[in-house]
Amino acid sequence: MHIPPLIHDLALMLLVAGFTTLLFKKLHQPLVLGYIVAGFLTGPFFNLFPGVDDMANIQTWSEIGIIILMFCLGLEFNLHKLASVGGTAIITAITVVFCMFFVGYTAGRLMDWGTMDSLFLGGMLSMSSTTIIIKAFDDLNLKGKKFTELVLGTLIIEDIAGIFMMVVLSTIAVSNVISGGQLTAGLLKMVFYLAVWLILGIYLVPSVLSKTKTLMNEETLLVVALGMCLGMVLLANYLGFSSALGAFLAGSLLSGTVLWETLEHITKPLKDFFGAIFFISVGMMVDPGLIVQYAVPIIIITIITICGQSVFSTIGVLFSGHSLRTAILCGCSLVQIGEFSFIIASLGISLGVTNSFIYPIIVAVSVITTFTTPFIIRSSGRVYNLVNKMLPNRLLNFLNRFTSENQTETEQDSDWMVFIKSYFFHLAIYTTIILGVIAIGVSFVWPFLNQYIHHTLASVLCVALILICISPFLRQNLMPTKNTTNNFIPLWVKSKSNHLPLLALLVIRLGLTVLLITLPVKIVFDFSTIYIIFSALVFLALIARSEWLIAPYLKIEARFLANFNERQLEDRKKQDPKHRWLNEQLYVSNIICDGTFPDLNKRLDEPNSTFSRLGIKIIKIIRNGKHINIPSGSDIIKMEDTIFLTGNISQLDNFHTITNMELQKREDGEFDTLNDFIKSQEQLSENDQLICYAVIVENDSDLIGLSIKDSKIKDDWGGLLLGLERNLYPIIYPDINMKIENDDLIWVLGPQIMASKMAKANVL
Repeated sequence: MHIPPLIHDLALMLLVAGFTTLLFKKLHQPLVLGYIVAGFLTGPFFNLFPGVDDMANIQTWSEIGIIILMFCLGLEFNLHKLASVGGTAIITAITVVFCMFFVGYTAGRLMDWGTMDSLFLGGMLSMSSTTIIIKAFDDLNLKGKKFTELVLGTLIIEDIAGIFMMVVLSTIAVSNVISGGQLTAGLLKMVFYLAVWLILGIYLVPSVLSKTKTLMNEETLLVVALGMCLGMVLLANYLGFSSALGAFLAGSLLSGTVLWETLEHITKPLKDFFGAIFFISVGMMVDPGLIVQYAVPIIIITIITICGQSVFSTIGVLFSGHSLRTAILCGCSLVQIGEFSFIIASLGISLGVTNSFIYPIIVAVSVITTFTTPFIIRSSGRVYNLVNKMLPNRLLNFLNRFTSENQTETEQDSDWMVFIKSYFFHLAIYTTIILGVIAIGVSFVWPFLNQYIHHTLASVLCVALILICISPFLRQNLMPTKNTTNNFIPLWVKSKSNHLPLLALLVIRLGLTVLLITLPVKIVFDFSTIYIIFSALVFLALIARSEWLIAPYLKIEARFLANFNERQLEDRKKQDPKHRWLNEQLYVSNIICDGTFPDLNKRLDEPNSTFSRLGIKIIKIIRNGKHINIPSGSDIIKMEDTIFLTGNISQLDNFHTITNMELQKREDGEFDTLNDFIKSQEQLSENDQLICYAVIVENDSDLIGLSIKDSKIKDDWGGLLLGLERNLYPIIYPDINMKIENDDLIWVLGPQIMASKMAKANVL
């Protein structure tokens, strides 16, 4: 029986790798080095033992290894983790990547390397090795330290930067010209497709997995996950991006689902196996003759890597406001290159734009810096003491004045920072969705319709379909969200100098929304721009007043947010299965209305009242000793009324900011939670008490399919719907146009008599 050469090659590679990894494990060294040594021993440049016969097949397996590695890296990454890394990691990573890229490129040019070789060298030197650093932290028992968390956060951002780096280098390599316009277009294209994929993926992937969960075992889940991974690879390749990007994105989409732990468990053997094949193939590229020939460049690049990474990392951490000690500890940890450098080197070789000598040089530099990393981390304290002695006192005083050991807790504490983050996040999400719908409509729907109906009718129908599909998102793009409003108000009240920039941002939002409406019309029809803009403003005015658009959007948004937070929500359910989230997020306070109260003698349903603008609910009014529970919109606030307000902390704080009235707090300076408030009423008569029920809407309930305003919860039961939980995702004070669905958990607050009414309605 004839055995294919691939079987022979794999047997040889894995046997040798088994021996070398055991040896390196015994020597307490990273296993990656063992794989590289195994690759060298079985490669074409080491002739004392039989080597591999079919390098082409090994290269294919290596490509699969890169795909699996990037997929598993994506599984370890999710958008929540990215949001939690903070400003320090972002500033440090950007500083290191840009500076090291420039230094690497400059070093290549000074060594008379070609432009492409120098560019790829800059990319290889710009990112530290996550694998090596984590291994070093484990060996030195440093995990959990403050500076190690900053380092790991920086590595997350560097991984993202690595994906962008590969797109940039691929664009340059394909065009063979360094063009700012092409680079910008390539990056914008990638960002757009990335955003569309993420939004669609977050909306669809968890939903599909949730519906098929009962059919999934480990075997089928593995097949589905790998199929999705390779499908994304093909899609990325079709759109002109690297296979690594598609694999990473597939993993990141699955990382946010409740099945991520199972996926990490079942893909770990694949990751270990194909990762070993990849690193073994890296070792096969090591040519001792080239290493001897390029010994000087290896030494130079090693020095540049250690010094550059440590210095620029330290500067980046200092820029973010941390102390010199913390900055040096971080800088001494990020002093090596590793797996991402190999992937970038492989990209250059596969594109045929880099010389073969770069690969063994980068491997040699990685091996050297891997060995030196633990020693440099151990010496970070001595490095700090030395730098502290060498720096002038004036500079040290400057650093001490503008940096802090507690910067992690205080960063991003600005009202403007919070507002800008919320404002642009939602603006970017809605704009991306709208642009995605327009792109699909113009690129696919319009040509399809032109094949079957008259061109003019096809154009009209295409634009109409696009505008109908984007209408719910246009309305939300125009209207500020609750979070944006809560952050807007303190800035508006704080200073008149904030009014102009805040108004400018609102005008920008309006202008962008109008532009998005005009875009599909301008593409399809050759109308005058003035007429299109006028029509867009009319259309915008119509959808702004159309409440029927709210319900479908709210349903989409609830599903998206539930899927996006699925992993965190499942963890919360395991920790607290009794659904006590409302008690933790809603607070109650009270004030006595005097002549300074801005809404005195006004109806509660006044659209421009302080309560309406802030989203605060009035749950009780005490007037002349009489308790008015869950007052109606027609009730009027009068002098000397004691009103009880409920909302989140920011809403209550904003109420104080606007009215300048002191809200009642506990002795510890905190507001009462809703649960505390309900318990505090026990001394009242039953008719004066408020109670809260969490009710699951079952499939035979009359509430299903009704909007909150049509459910008559307030009119029939005398209650107030405070919150709604759908697919474990909590929504406080949902929009009255949101429709109630089967299995929703609704929180209803009302008087004691509400319980009997709910029982009669067969709800309790």
